[in-house]
Amino acid sequence: MGSRPASLLLLITLLATSFRPTAAGHDYSDALRKSILFFEGQRSGKLPPDQRLSWRRDSAFHDGAAAGVDLTGGYYDAGDNVKFGFPMAFTATLMAWSIIDFGKNMGPQLTEAVKAVKWATDYLLKATAVPNVVYVQVGDAFRDHSCWERPEDMDTPRTVYKVDRDHPGSDVAGETAAALAAASIVFRDHDPAYSRRLLDRAVSVFEFADTYRGAYSSSLHDAVCPFYCDFNGYEDELLWGAAWLHKASRKREYREYIKRNEVVLRAGDTIDEFGWDNKHAGINVLISKGVLTVARLSVFRYNGRNTLVYLTFITNKDRTGCSLYLFSMRFFPFFLQQVLMGKDDYLQSFKLNADSFICSLLPGVSGHPQIQYSPGGLLFKAGGSNMQHVTSLSFLLLAYSNYLSHANGHVTCGTKSATPAQLKGVAKRQVDYILGDNPLGMSYMVGYGEKYPRRIHHRASSLPSVRAHPAKIGCKDGTKYYLSPAPNPNVLVGAVVGGPTNFSDAFPDARPAFQQSEPTTYINAPLLGLLAYFSAHPLR
Repeated sequence: MGSRPASLLLLITLLATSFRPTAAGHDYSDALRKSILFFEGQRSGKLPPDQRLSWRRDSAFHDGAAAGVDLTGGYYDAGDNVKFGFPMAFTATLMAWSIIDFGKNMGPQLTEAVKAVKWATDYLLKATAVPNVVYVQVGDAFRDHSCWERPEDMDTPRTVYKVDRDHPGSDVAGETAAALAAASIVFRDHDPAYSRRLLDRAVSVFEFADTYRGAYSSSLHDAVCPFYCDFNGYEDELLWGAAWLHKASRKREYREYIKRNEVVLRAGDTIDEFGWDNKHAGINVLISKGVLTVARLSVFRYNGRNTLVYLTFITNKDRTGCSLYLFSMRFFPFFLQQVLMGKDDYLQSFKLNADSFICSLLPGVSGHPQIQYSPGGLLFKAGGSNMQHVTSLSFLLLAYSNYLSHANGHVTCGTKSATPAQLKGVAKRQVDYILGDNPLGMSYMVGYGEKYPRRIHHRASSLPSVRAHPAKIGCKDGTKYYLSPAPNPNVLVGAVVGGPTNFSDAFPDARPAFQQSEPTTYINAPLLGLLAYFSAHPLR
């Protein structure tokens, strides 16, 4: 083990314990249930019989019809009524990753989480049904944002936007391939036929993304910017897609693609970023799992045969030890996927990048000007909707801490180091802040706790439901509800809003303050994994 100076240990401990609840703690299982329920409020299309948020109704029946395709279904990204393919695909990828790594901790909520993924992937299959085409958006965002109306009433243009060979979009296509590949792992046991369909489509979509390179915000600038403009370039999505295809297919060609393109596609750039636009930190953490796995595998002669040794380290609050498993070499292909990612020294650079990223997040260690902590302990990055950074970066902290635990490793940050348990503590502190351990004593998850945002920036939540107000509410007729100081009539249970966006931990519970009060699917997606883990491992 490396050294653990008292200064780093003290700083991490102080951050992890500030504003700790005086009661028994949080009900992470309840928060998990609610965070999954939120996605039902974002559904577009014909709702299923088991829809639990009953104030929502069917919407956008004819999406895609103008272009001769079926683009019904999917999710509205946030508080509007547009279906943006880029953040939807990222949402699906992160929900799938949450299930892959932490599904075993979800208990009875696993079934609902899988349903939430399928609602997205069913749509993504429709959006990629035409070869060398990806339909990336439904709805005129400018016209939609000029209205405040329910999705059941919307009468703004449902314009369809696509990328193709002449108008490339490697970023959105690469993310879509990643989503389909990650989801194929989720359904491998639940629905093998559907899993194969997802993986086959992921392969073809990735081939399209790689063959016809370009950014979709160049091809469709006037439609997608400034809403989900690709500011970071498409290169990271190609590496991201290849990494997930390698994980899902176990094919060497994707590992070789990553090795061949690491420099060309700028794998080492902006490694401290992770979100719908920038995948660099996620790429490094995902690939590092394979690098770390090599520490657990070796081959030796036993009874005259080559035998694979699989050594698993166990480190938790209850016990510390290891488990040793011996396998005939004929089972080697089942383990080959992770080994191939790690056996080549060339791929060690991803592990170094991941370590650097983790160090940038640790209080008292990070010298990066864009990663700071508020007085109340919230991870803070400049820009709007700060909770998207909090949940996605915390997810990577937790995932990486698990990979390190299994390899009996730690992170070295210069002359300092941190254990997997300390990384988990930092991630948990962020989750607890979201759930109410903050200076305002406010849960930023709607419907969790007694004090939570009541006036979120969300059309369907803030307008009377169809049941309560059957008559149509037109484009501008909803303005009075938007400006009203009254709480939203429909509680969008589980929605996590953008939260504080300054160093004072302040939060204006007001619809017009959309950067603070608007929920998004990609805030909630990584939270599924975080809540699942802490529901099973309530750290003290």
